[in-house]
Amino acid sequence: MKSRRAFLKTATGLGIGFCSCGLLDAARAQTAQAPRHLPIIINGKRVRTIDTHSHCYFQEAIDLMGADAGKVLPPVKGVPEHFIPASNKDAIKKRMAAMDAMGIDMEVLSINPFWYGKDRDTSAAIVKINNAGFAELCAAYPKRFAAFASLSLQHPDLAVQELEYAVKTQGLRGAAIGGSVAGQEFADPKFHPVLAKAEELGAVLFIHPQSTPEMAKRFKGNGWMSNVIGNPLDTTIALQHLIYEGVLDKFPKLKILAAHGGGYLGSYAPRMDHSCFVSPQNCDPNIVLKKQPSEYLNQLYFDNLVFTPEALRHLVAQVGASQVVLGTDHPIPWEEHPVDQVFATRTLTDQQRVAILGGNAQRLLGVHL
Repeated sequence: MKSRRAFLKTATGLGIGFCSCGLLDAARAQTAQAPRHLPIIINGKRVRTIDTHSHCYFQEAIDLMGADAGKVLPPVKGVPEHFIPASNKDAIKKRMAAMDAMGIDMEVLSINPFWYGKDRDTSAAIVKINNAGFAELCAAYPKRFAAFASLSLQHPDLAVQELEYAVKTQGLRGAAIGGSVAGQEFADPKFHPVLAKAEELGAVLFIHPQSTPEMAKRFKGNGWMSNVIGNPLDTTIALQHLIYEGVLDKFPKLKILAAHGGGYLGSYAPRMDHSCFVSPQNCDPNIVLKKQPSEYLNQLYFDNLVFTPEALRHLVAQVGASQVVLGTDHPIPWEEHPVDQVFATRTLTDQQRVAILGGNAQRLLGVHL
């Protein structure tokens, strides 16, 4: 069907780039049934589903990147060389049709930061376009779209202003940030004003990695390792700094959502608990954590983009079902049947399925469907 074909549309006015791609039905093979479309029913009750990890672009913002504009879009299926002009209505209608086919009621949209290397004025202009576009889209379709703001995180004082305006005035649900900021960890004290403002506002900070640039040479070769390895590694490093540097003690009510299941911590978190015992010389005696490092995972949130029921079972066992939300990376076709993955995870109770499918996200983001 046409809604399953690859497309990327720029919507006139908003200038939105949307795309949708099909893959082999992995979830269907796991569950031995057709993929679930809307509506989703559990025990006779309608369940509202929220995808917290989905993307779109605004061409006007990309254009401000100048010579770097061609490097913004990821080299993936469904992203043609150029946007195809379309009306707002047509582009958004196709996006919502793709959501319906995936069993998704609402997508929380975000843009992976591509402007962290830009000067203050250029970054501010890009962020303004992104956030205004998101605000207009969410206001027009409040039951189908929410969004994370963009921030000029390389300029922390500006980012504080952008976050406050985005949340208080534009109705955005927090902000999408990279795993690092132009080579600096955002656990660094220079970024603490941004974290403090997010905590004050109750705004979610969605960590989306940007590979691990320092490893670029080793990532060369077959298999797109800069993404497959680099992205989870980038998130893992970011989270470990937040934990080990005591940032989560300083900001205990900070809401952090980590993409791609939080990288590698969900699979190997207990190793953190042994590091300062095994090698105390590599630990700062002035930083005394209030909990075991692995325990901090229970106050963070993670999307379920881990691909298999067994991986989801393990993530839930490590961090708790209350900390897991849906995430697809749509329109990049990493996971086209996120609802089926949740149903195929036999260790989950129906109550836990309802929470992961949408209940946790509603609570975290303050949205009501």
